[in-house]
Parts: sequence; structure tokens; C-alpha cells
Amino acid sequence: MTSDRTRDRIAAEAAGAEPEVGTEAHPGGQQGTPTAAADTAPGLDTDALLDDPDIRIIVCCGSGGVGKTTTAAALGVRAAERGRKVVVLTIDPARRLAQSMGIDSLDNVPRRVKGIETRGTGELHAMMLDMKRTFDEIVEAHADGERARAILENPFYQSLSAGFAGTQEYMAMEKLGQLRAREEWDLIVVDTPPSRSALDFLDAPKRLGSFLDGKFIKLLMAPAKMGGRAGMKFLNVGMSMMTGTLGKLLGGQFLRDVQTFVAAMDTMFGGFRTRADATYKLLQAPGTAFLVVATPERDALREAAYFVERLAAEDMPLAGLVLNRVHGSEAARLSAEHALAAAENLEAAGIVDQTAGKAGLREPADSPDAGTTHATDTAGAATPDPAEHASEHEPADTPQADADAVTVEQLTAGLLRLHAERMQVVAREQRTRDRFTTLHPEVAVTAVAALPGDVHDLAGLRAIGDRLATGSAPAGAA
Repeated sequence: MTSDRTRDRIAAEAAGAEPEVGTEAHPGGQQGTPTAAADTAPGLDTDALLDDPDIRIIVCCGSGGVGKTTTAAALGVRAAERGRKVVVLTIDPARRLAQSMGIDSLDNVPRRVKGIETRGTGELHAMMLDMKRTFDEIVEAHADGERARAILENPFYQSLSAGFAGTQEYMAMEKLGQLRAREEWDLIVVDTPPSRSALDFLDAPKRLGSFLDGKFIKLLMAPAKMGGRAGMKFLNVGMSMMTGTLGKLLGGQFLRDVQTFVAAMDTMFGGFRTRADATYKLLQAPGTAFLVVATPERDALREAAYFVERLAAEDMPLAGLVLNRVHGSEAARLSAEHALAAAENLEAAGIVDQTAGKAGLREPADSPDAGTTHATDTAGAATPDPAEHASEHEPADTPQADADAVTVEQLTAGLLRLHAERMQVVAREQRTRDRFTTLHPEVAVTAVAALPGDVHDLAGLRAIGDRLATGSAPAGAA
């Protein structure tokens, strides 16, 4: 688990406290680049990860809205086109994965993705977890026909399989175990559920085990285990007790549905726990690699830091951090401060001659000389205005021409301010990343530049895959 000290430190940063140890502050009060204590994180080589035949499972995890689904799909496309037989399992209700892969819909059965430009025998399949269908498959596989039908028709089971807390995460684990057991794919890429917390995926087996071992379930199972008249007597006493207490809150019919469900599922409970334990061990195996996905925002990286520490505590193999939607600028050498200063000069009618290093000032609009420009040579002497020697038949400068010039200046000033805002975003993202690196300098990182739009096809997924492989943070982002 995350140490109290680490949580306190991150919380203090979120509240605007002093910079982390290992960072220094600019005179203006903003945190600057990390010192030697926060060396640049090692680069994450995603191609080496995808090409490693010993890696059979990649789990993309992180908080909601950070791009886990897109990352998982892009990794799947790239691995398939590099020659591996891949299946991508997503638990994303938005169904963006199906759209980007050109599939009308995804369901609980892996579907072949067309249009993959593969080398050798590479293939890509994709599927979306159907939580209830996965639960039904488990029942059908581990119970005889009559008992399976009784379970599937039970009202409590129908409620449990459709939305019981933690069921989605557990069923994702079940489906992962099923896919791995089939030995049909070289690589399974898992997009973890969009849970409230990224930790729910790891907690699901333990939560289900706690539910099955709970006192309430044991009480309901006791009559069936005792059997005969003693069991019936205990059942009557137990039902009498429950209808006298819980029955008033939940209703007697609900309790009877639960008891019928427990009686029918009794022989399957051990199987649930066994498979959950087996899948948990599978996640700890050397053939599994976790990728933590985040954006360069404080909350997302704070969740990523928690998850990195949780993976270490659970002996789960972490491959690295994918930092999505990183901003930058091709004009990074122009700082935010200089851009703002230039914008203010333009708005104050000051024009900087960058070649000569001198400033020529436009006369105020209400000056008698407004509209007349006086150039200055490098020696500082005034030079004649060519307009003074123009033919009397040539049109002179008009008010409209001067108004057009002012509009250009205003537009330029606006662009400079936009650039300043972008550079401030770049600096903030870099400081946030530096804080994460200071806490976890051992975690390999690949940065993915923010795209101008959403990814909606294979070409977009290939572009993301290229960025994942090269760590192509935009200029000025690092």
C-alpha cells in the first residue's frame, strides 16, 4: 500500500505547498526543472515489450479518462502488425474500440479485425466484456443442466450478474483466465474497467472471496449442508429469525431468492475462489506486464503513483508508465514571459525591430503625425520616408490602411498570448511529471503527444502506436 508519508507529500503538493525535495523554485515562485535528485526517468521501449515472446499478457490500468482503451487498442494493432497473434479485451462501455477497428460491434466473442498490415502470421482480434454473459458461461460450464437453469432463472442471480458491486472487475479476471487457458493467442492486451479507482481490478477476487466467506452466506448455506430433518428444522428457525429482522428491511421473497441461489451455487463457490486465485497468480507471473496509463495532470499522476506502489506491494510486474496527451510547442525557445512581453508591446503600439535590436514606435492615433512612419537606421539617424517623394498621382495612405495595420498587430498579439498559454501548460505538465519521477525514478516512461482530435480508425491507432514506441513527446514538453 502507499505509505502515509508519500500520501501526505502528494496531498501537500496538490494543495500548493513547497516544491518536492529534488526540485528547485524559479524566482517567480513557480517550480522549475528537477535537480540531480530527480533525474530523467528511463525510457519505456514498448516495441521490445511487444516483441518479447515471453510476454503473454499486457494489462493497461489507470484512472478513468486517461486513454487506457486507445492505448490498449494501439498496442494490439502494433503487436499484430509486428507478427504476433493478439486479442484485445476491453471493458469500455463507449464502444470506441469497435469503431476505431472498423467492427460494427464487439461482444463476448473475439472478432477478427480486418485491415491489419501484418508481418508473417500476425493477427488481431478484439472483444468487449459482456459481464452477465461471462457469468452465465461460468454457471453453464460448472453446473448440470437442471441446476444451471435454476441458477440462471433465479431473481437474485439475475440481479447479481447484472450489477453487483465488483462483479464487472471479477468477470474481467474470469475472462482473462479463460482467454489465457485457451492458448490461442500469443498476446492478450487487457483494458481494465472504468472503475472509480484503478485498484478495483486487483481487489475484485478478494472482494468476491470475502462475500462467499461472509457470515450471511454461511448462514444461508448451513441448512443445505446439514440436510435431512435437522436441516429443515434449522432452515425454519433461520428463516424465522431472518423474516423477523432482515425480512422487514429486504422482504421475505428476496431472502428466499437469495437462499435458493446459495443452495444452487453451493458446489460452485469453491470453483470461483480457485479460479480467482489462479488468475491472481497469473497476474504476478513473469509473462505478465502492467502498463500504468496517465495524463500529465496532478490527479491522474497521483493515482498512477498509488497504483505503482500497489503493484510493487502485490509483486505485480510493472513495465512502465504511458504518459498520454502531453503538450508541447515547435516554438519552445520563445518562453511564455517573452511572448507576453511582445504581446504587450504590440498592444501598446510598440514594434520591436529584432534585426537591429531597436524599437520604433508608431505615433498615437490622435497625433498630427499619425499614419506617418519614420524609420531609423542602425546609426540612429532618421531616414526619409519614401512616401514623401511619391508622385502626387499615387494614392496616399488611407485611414482604412492604418486600421488594417492595427488589426494585424492585435492578431499577432493574440497569437503570442495563445503561445504563452501553451508554454505555461507545457511547464505545468513538466513540473507534474517531475514530481512523479522524483517519487518513482525507477519507473520507465514513454510520452505520447496530444493529438488534435479523437482516434477513430486504424490509421489513428497506428499513429498512437508510433508515438508509444518512440516516446514522441512534442517539442518543449521535456
